[in-house]
Amino acid sequence: MRILDRAGRFFYSFRGEVRQYWAAMPDSPLSSFAVYRRTARYYGVYAGPIVSGLLFVLLTNVVNLLKPWPLKVIVDNVLGDVPVPDFFGRIHHGILPLALLCGSLVAIHLLWGMLNLASNYLQVKIGLKALARVRCDLFAHLQRLSLRFHDARNSADSMFRVSYDAQAIQTIFNRGFSTLFSVFATLFMTVGVMLWKDWQLTLLALTIAPVLLYTIYFFADRIRRESTAISESESALSSRTQEGIAGIRIIHAFGREDYELNRFEEQCLKSLHSNLKLTFTSVSSALVVGTLMGAGTAAMIYLGARHVMEGQLTVGDLLVFISYLGMLYEPLQSLSYTAWALEGAAAGAQRVFEILDTPEDVRDKPDARALTTCRGRIEFERIAYGYDAPRLVLKDISLTIDPGQTAAFVGATGAGKTTLLSLIPRFYDPNSGTVRMDGADLRDLRKKSLREQIGMVLQDTMLLSGSIADNIGYGRLQASRREIERAGEAARVGEFVNHQPHGYDTQVGERGVRLSVGQRQRIGIARAFLKNAPVLLLDEPTSALDPGTESEIMQTLRELMKGRTTVIVTHRIATVHSCDRIFVLDNGVVAEQGRGPELLAKGGVYARLYKAQVQG
Repeated sequence: MRILDRAGRFFYSFRGEVRQYWAAMPDSPLSSFAVYRRTARYYGVYAGPIVSGLLFVLLTNVVNLLKPWPLKVIVDNVLGDVPVPDFFGRIHHGILPLALLCGSLVAIHLLWGMLNLASNYLQVKIGLKALARVRCDLFAHLQRLSLRFHDARNSADSMFRVSYDAQAIQTIFNRGFSTLFSVFATLFMTVGVMLWKDWQLTLLALTIAPVLLYTIYFFADRIRRESTAISESESALSSRTQEGIAGIRIIHAFGREDYELNRFEEQCLKSLHSNLKLTFTSVSSALVVGTLMGAGTAAMIYLGARHVMEGQLTVGDLLVFISYLGMLYEPLQSLSYTAWALEGAAAGAQRVFEILDTPEDVRDKPDARALTTCRGRIEFERIAYGYDAPRLVLKDISLTIDPGQTAAFVGATGAGKTTLLSLIPRFYDPNSGTVRMDGADLRDLRKKSLREQIGMVLQDTMLLSGSIADNIGYGRLQASRREIERAGEAARVGEFVNHQPHGYDTQVGERGVRLSVGQRQRIGIARAFLKNAPVLLLDEPTSALDPGTESEIMQTLRELMKGRTTVIVTHRIATVHSCDRIFVLDNGVVAEQGRGPELLAKGGVYARLYKAQVQG
């Protein structure tokens, strides 16, 4: 009921907003022509099928022009006394000629339908292929963009652009380019026949064309802007829905169902507002176009009837002319709807191209080389990094981790530990300074080859929908089932898998919801065992675990860490006190470094953290 009450108040306020409706809005970053030109590139590879489809369109239009003629012959020659030209032969009054003419009418419609079916199927097939290509390009580009991009955006908006906005690429072709070709082919053929029959009536019928074209131009820009607003509001609504479903546990835990419903209703009303504005524009434009066409039809019928009275036309000719008038006005009306559909689709396509135009800030150099072997020596030299350029998270950091060492980054929350760790697999590139692997600048190495040498276990292990075996095998896709099970045994996954009804084939549910935190963490460790990379990065691997589970996981991790260069990020000092090297980060700089006992003896930042956690 609340949303209905709000909707009622909105409708009341909408009356005043209509008065400001025609106010100008800022121009879009990409012009319509630029959007259409870029869309056309996705169809260049289908030139042959497109030409075939357009030939079917032409044949369909030719057959469509034959539809009124059987009716004309029936009215003038079968029912009337008008003689037919000699080359048609002699049509006698009677049932047989009437049946033959009606049969020819059915045959014409059948042929037209078959050609129209072939034309539409071929063009829709081309549009769907282009849609698949642009979705793949968009998804691939989103995969290549660095975490800096994804950290700044709502994931639901990116999903909305892939699943919904990308459909504009198909719309521009199927309801745009191909429809325009059909419209202009129909207009050209229809006007030619109409001029042949009666040029005066034809010119009268065409008098509304300039006014109609101006109407199309007048409404098109507004429709594009309002379509953009709808895409943005629907994307925000999708985001709100995703958050409300993904966070259902915390919503229930804090009893915030009504609060979330209110937020959802507010977004629904914004979407309602955007859709109503576009509906108002569409209905207004349809009213104008329909009135213009009604006026043109009335004028043509009046003058045509006069010509019949004066003997310049037969009744059959007038019927043919009225049929052709419908064929003329239908594409003109279609032209207006096509223009508005194109502008609406351009809004969605622009949102797609915004993503595709986003530069990769972490990309391979043209001459980057592959890292085929790795000893695991990691160096940070004069590193500075900030998510926002003016505010640096890391400031002038220099440190070295030798092959086979176990190093830890510790410090208070917000000290920059995870950010520093994320520079090693090039999730981000530093604003200044150099990160090296075995003496090579990471920017001189191919990202994929670098990440193949790195295994990771994160605080919140992300599981994909599928089985336990599928999630372990994600660490090395070509691994055999036996290798997956051995990795599971090494990570002690078998301790709970053996109690599952389907063993390693047990489904984990969305994001692993059917498993406990500790079980998900063991699967993450099993992935790292399976990958068997020489460098291991652990980002708060036990912070979400209870002490008993943490102790078990740490024992498993120690097995995984043997013989590898390991970097651990944690705020739990006790778990890393015995590491080979500890780097204490404080306010974006390395405040202290050394072994645990040495740092404890110094009585500095590390000692304060240790006493606060361990002794406290």
